[in-house]
Amino acid sequence: MKKNIAIVWGGYSSEKVISEKSAAGIYSFLSKTQYNLFKVMIDRRSWEVEYHGVQIPVNKNDFSFTVNGQTVRFDFAYITIHGTPGEDGSLQGYFDMLGIPYSNCGVLASALTFNKFTCNNYLKSFGIRVADSVILRQGDPLQSDTIISRLGLPLFVKPNVGGSSFATTKVKEASALQKAVADAFLEAPEVIIESYISGTEVTCGCFVTDKGFTVLPLTEVVTSNEFFDFDAKYNGQVQEITPARISQELTQTIQQETEKIYRLIGAKGIIRADYILSNNIPVLLEVNTTPGMTVTSFIPQQVAAAGLRMTEVLSDIIEYKVQANPS
Repeated sequence: MKKNIAIVWGGYSSEKVISEKSAAGIYSFLSKTQYNLFKVMIDRRSWEVEYHGVQIPVNKNDFSFTVNGQTVRFDFAYITIHGTPGEDGSLQGYFDMLGIPYSNCGVLASALTFNKFTCNNYLKSFGIRVADSVILRQGDPLQSDTIISRLGLPLFVKPNVGGSSFATTKVKEASALQKAVADAFLEAPEVIIESYISGTEVTCGCFVTDKGFTVLPLTEVVTSNEFFDFDAKYNGQVQEITPARISQELTQTIQQETEKIYRLIGAKGIIRADYILSNNIPVLLEVNTTPGMTVTSFIPQQVAAAGLRMTEVLSDIIEYKVQANPS
C-alpha cells in the first residue's frame, strides 16, 4: 500500500514564500507511483491540505483530514517550512507526540541550529571556527561604540532566528548600525551582530540513510552583490558552481567538518553547512536543517553533481525514517 506523505509548508515568517517554492520542488522530486502526495499548508490562520484543488482543514488533534466521509492519515511528514514552526523544533515536537515520522532533525537539534548565536557558540566549543558575534534581545541597550570596537567594520546584522537573508544588513558605517538593528528586530525578537569575514563562500550538504553517511560535493557561491543576499539567492544575482573550484584537500576538510557538525548536533535528514574560506581556512557561517529544495537550490545541485537522483535520495530518507519510527 502506498504511503501518504504530507509535504508541510508555510510558516509564520517572511520565509513562507520560499517555503512554497520548496514544497513545489519536493513535490516534483518525489515518486508519485511510490507515494500519495499531499501539500499541507500551515500558518497562523489555518492548517489546510490541498486535495484535488480543494483546501480541506487538517485536524490538529491527530494530523488527519476527512474527505467524502473517509479519514485520511499521514504516514510521514516532509517538513519544508523555513522558519518557525517547522525549523525551530515546534512542529517536530508535535509530530513526536503523535508518533508521525518526519524528514528533518528532532526537537533539540532543530531548536539549537535555529538559534544562530547559540549554535555557533556551541560548535565553537568543539573547535569549529565561527565569526565573532554579539547577541541583542528586545530591550537590550545598543552600545554601538563597544560593538564596533569589538567586531570592527564592516559587520553583519541579521535576525538571530530566521533565514533567506531577510532583514540582513552589511553595515559599513557606524551611523547605519541602529537602523540595521531595528530592521532585524522587525523580523525576530533577537538580533545577532557578526564580524565580517572576507573570502570565498561555499556550502556543503549531507544526510544519513540506511546506506550510510553521504556527504555531497561543495557549491561555490559567487555574487557581485555586497553579500549572498535575498536577490542573489532568489532573483538570479549569483553564480553557483558545483563542485566548488577549490583543492581536493580543502574540499575534504570541509566535508569532514560538515560530517562532524552533523554528528555533534545529532542531526537527521538533510542538512547544509555554509562557510567562508578565509585564507583557505573554513569559517562556519551557519547550519541549515531545512535547506531550500527548489529545482535550482544547492542540495539538488549537489545531489546531481554526486551522480545521484533526488527522487531516490528523498525516498531513501523517508523509508529510513519510517523504519526507525514504526507505528
